[in-house]
Amino acid sequence: MKLSPYSVAVAVSNGKRALAFYHGKLGLDVLANQDHWVVVGRKRGGLAIHLCEFGKPTPKSEKGNTGILFLTDESMERTYQKLKRKGVKFSVPPKKVDWGWVCKFLDPDGNEIWLGPKE
Repeated sequence: MKLSPYSVAVAVSNGKRALAFYHGKLGLDVLANQDHWVVVGRKRGGLAIHLCEFGKPTPKSEKGNTGILFLTDESMERTYQKLKRKGVKFSVPPKKVDWGWVCKFLDPDGNEIWLGPKE
């Protein structure tokens, strides 16, 4: 059996604000929009992100380390600067470490998202 990831849920306090961030600033496509939840990703496939508004339907949803990783096809510094100019906040700016790169940014609810080089 071969299992493939389809979507990951991220708890958000305001669906419209989350959509503005993931779609407007990060450029992801809107795959579904059902009032209290929105799914973003790429229309041609890949992992989708299910943006779940707090308390709808699960009040126990909370922000945190999502485990979401975005890969960039350009230098880490260039991507960092572009996202920073768009107002994206970083909890860990790009830093070269022994095992590669570490870089993390925050969505509007403080959910932490990883950024890495494609290669």
